[in-house]
Amino acid sequence: MKKKKLNLRDLNKTSSDNHKRNDGHNHSSPESIGKFKIYVPAIFSFVMLIIGIAMDYFDVTFFKDWIRIVWYAVAYLPVGFPVIKEGWNSIKNGDFFTEFLLMSIATIGAFAIGEYPEGVAVMLFYAVGELFQSAAVKRAKRSIKALLDVRPNEALVYRNNNYVSVNPEIVAIGEKVQVRVGEKIPLDGILLSEKGSFNTAALTGESKPDTIAKGEKVFAGSINLDGVIEIETTKEFKDSSIARILDMVQNATARKSKTELFIRKFARIYTPIVVFLAIGLTFIPYFFVDDYVFSDWLYRALIFLVISCPCALVISIPLGYFGGLGAASKNGILFKGASYLDEMTKITTVVMDKTGTVTKGVFKIKEVVNSSDFSEAEFMQYLMAMEEQSTHPIAKAILEYKAEGADLEATNVSEVAGKGLKGTVNGKAVLVGNKALMASNSIEVPSATNGIMESIVMVAIDGKFAGYVTIADELKDDAHQAIKQIRDSGISKIIMLSGDKDSITQQVAKELGIDWAKGGLLPEDKLNEVEELKKKPDTKVAFIGDGINDAPVLAASDVGIAMGGLGSDVAIETADVIIQNDQPSKIARAIKIGRSTRKIVWQNIGLAFGVKIVVLILGAGGLATMWEAVFADVGVALLAILNAVRLQKLKWE
Repeated sequence: MKKKKLNLRDLNKTSSDNHKRNDGHNHSSPESIGKFKIYVPAIFSFVMLIIGIAMDYFDVTFFKDWIRIVWYAVAYLPVGFPVIKEGWNSIKNGDFFTEFLLMSIATIGAFAIGEYPEGVAVMLFYAVGELFQSAAVKRAKRSIKALLDVRPNEALVYRNNNYVSVNPEIVAIGEKVQVRVGEKIPLDGILLSEKGSFNTAALTGESKPDTIAKGEKVFAGSINLDGVIEIETTKEFKDSSIARILDMVQNATARKSKTELFIRKFARIYTPIVVFLAIGLTFIPYFFVDDYVFSDWLYRALIFLVISCPCALVISIPLGYFGGLGAASKNGILFKGASYLDEMTKITTVVMDKTGTVTKGVFKIKEVVNSSDFSEAEFMQYLMAMEEQSTHPIAKAILEYKAEGADLEATNVSEVAGKGLKGTVNGKAVLVGNKALMASNSIEVPSATNGIMESIVMVAIDGKFAGYVTIADELKDDAHQAIKQIRDSGISKIIMLSGDKDSITQQVAKELGIDWAKGGLLPEDKLNEVEELKKKPDTKVAFIGDGINDAPVLAASDVGIAMGGLGSDVAIETADVIIQNDQPSKIARAIKIGRSTRKIVWQNIGLAFGVKIVVLILGAGGLATMWEAVFADVGVALLAILNAVRLQKLKWE
């Protein structure tokens, strides 16, 4: 049986064109129809049913014959017509055995033998159950935006002696494009300006801003950090770095297998069997029972249909996932679908990016080493005086240092291309930069600096080496805790894949106690590594990342987890799970919530089956009426709700 979603709002629509199609279910826009309006048919039917039952109970004189039939028919139609319509549409599409057909037969049959209140009640409670399911599915999918395209919407192209804003897709190879500070480079090209500083973390995972000289390549999606620059395009937009990554995302998404819940597979076999058993229950007793009364056995068959309808069983499952999704949301974790709660329970290997995932993605001074000629405070005063003249991100990290004493002022500061700065501070000649700057000025550098893997800023004062500062991306506060909790949750292997330098990647992995790490990877390399991992038997891979470069791997992994606070739009929209506050320690919590949810869902399935089997036996033996069947079904749904609500109260510390 193909489970379809009943839309009670069908009665309110004026045209089928006003409805969207999603997974075979009809959905109206919640914005166009008020939330309350969705419940109007069920409320109307409920009020009519209660009044009708009251008039039956008090034996109101006029409430007889055709008036009574019309009254219950009017109560039935708001909830019954959409079900009958769905059943008919399913039959036309070749799908005969749906719960819509079961409910239609059971309720119309009840009307045929004069059991009008029962017919209305069965359909009403079914409709209420569908409303529960509708709410669960809506929350499970959440209001996630469509995949955002991080391509810049415009490119400032030099045409007819003026810069004009155009769509990047119509920019030709060889055109000159201007990019302002903070803007993304719209197309791949070469730098025409003397130099530029770019944040390429979204493309390469490199945590250090990249300084590019005139004539070198720049890539679409990089963010210009310093000054207005000009580039000459070398590729059309469709061939640019961002377009290639987005294409990989689409291909990887196509390879992702969809999880189909157990009950839907089961129902394909279960529902036809129930229909034929009900037919048999109606007619077979004719050959074995002496005082056979057709209407009595038909009534038993209708009870059998109501009880065996899988609606309560189907409702109990999304309600369980609803509880899990709600609990996850409260803990700052967003699952994009209920099936990913299940997938989280099967993960055996966690693969993670470095920059922005376990590190903060911002530079901090890691170590200050000064010569004996200066105190640390004096050394930093000289360095900070020079760096105040620079706009480089590393300079900004150095300037965050709190130095004691009066601030010094640098004069005659000039930049040595690709090497650093030179100037005068407090009457002394100061050099600040890399080892090449020291070498070009015949400054002897201690051999101890050779093994340093972090970014290093060296300082020479009056022709003598004065010390150095190492700058590194800082680990997140809960990074160590995150790795420990992931291990404690039963994950057998933790791997780090990064676009950053391999030496830095290995150092971070060692510090965190990660099993295996590899750096210097392009997006394609990360994808290949994860694909190889997935080929291993009994291996389910979760990948955690935050940049555009992580998007293909997020899509290809069994579960993609994105850091939602500072992560790129493409990574967030490609991922299956989003950590909303960027804390990696939430990953282990997501696994625990998935396991608790799965446990409760299977409890609900067991409860539904148990109750149904008991009441089915009673119904077939004539010991249960239609009312008992209805309330047994609703009771299961209510217990399932209460069980699911428990998830909201659980703690996963």
